[in-house]
Amino acid sequence: MRADFYLIAKPRFLQAPLKLVCELTRKCYATGQFAVILARDLEQAEELDELLWAFDDDAYLPHQIAGIDEDEDEVTPVLIVPPALDTPQRPLVINLRQDAYAGSCERVLEVVPADPAARAPLRERWRQYQARGFALNKHDM
Repeated sequence: MRADFYLIAKPRFLQAPLKLVCELTRKCYATGQFAVILARDLEQAEELDELLWAFDDDAYLPHQIAGIDEDEDEVTPVLIVPPALDTPQRPLVINLRQDAYAGSCERVLEVVPADPAARAPLRERWRQYQARGFALNKHDM
């Protein structure tokens, strides 16, 4: 199990942090693994849905908001999951919520905001993943 923390630092992500989520999603999809994006709320899920369709004209990332077409949830490579829904088990998780991901997966990606005050809770998440035996990595983005 592995947890990767992506610290937003580059100007292109400072103004639009969800673009980093799109980039990470593209990389995840390229590995052939199914992934879930745990959205903070329904508004963020809808924003991500729109961004994933439009962020790169040359990239097609099959995705949907979980629960809209439940028959398609199992076969859709990237599911965006708002908090009100159960999270399906997938090998790869991009976590945008307030708490550490508590389920099982091969890899969890945490996006760390540029605001130093917002980073304090993520230090606690680091310790939580470490206590669960995850290999930890930090990436400056």
